[in-house]
Parts: sequence; C-alpha cells; structure tokens
Amino acid sequence: MLAIALDAGVSPETLRKIESGRVATPAFPTIAAIADVLGLSLDALWSEINRSDGGDRLARSAPDPGERLAM
Repeated sequence: MLAIALDAGVSPETLRKIESGRVATPAFPTIAAIADVLGLSLDALWSEINRSDGGDRLARSAPDPGERLAM
C-alpha cells in the first residue's frame, strides 16, 4: 500500500482513509491517480462502483455528462 500511495502522489494515511471510508468523497484527481497506479481505467472503476451499489447513490449525485467539472 505504501508504494501505491507514493506512486499516486498521496500520503499512505490518505489512502488508508479512502480505503476505510473515512474519506467519503475523495477528490477526483486523487482517485484518478490511484486508479492509474493500479492500472484501472476510470470507466471500469465507475462501472464497478455502479454495479456494487446498484447505482442508486451515484445516479443521484453524478454530474450531467454534458456539464464541465470545476477544477
């Protein structure tokens, strides 16, 4: 886990908090960096999240695909 966190540019404590759910909504760049280190596409990650919770929670909070994300 230490190598994954460092390769993604996040602290090991931040990664532990994300894994344990203590960070309920991690920043998109953080998730993108972790996914990249793990060799996961964001599309695959999104599909897995939607599949695992039925998509109900995310469907309510997901931005409109046509919207621009604020950075």
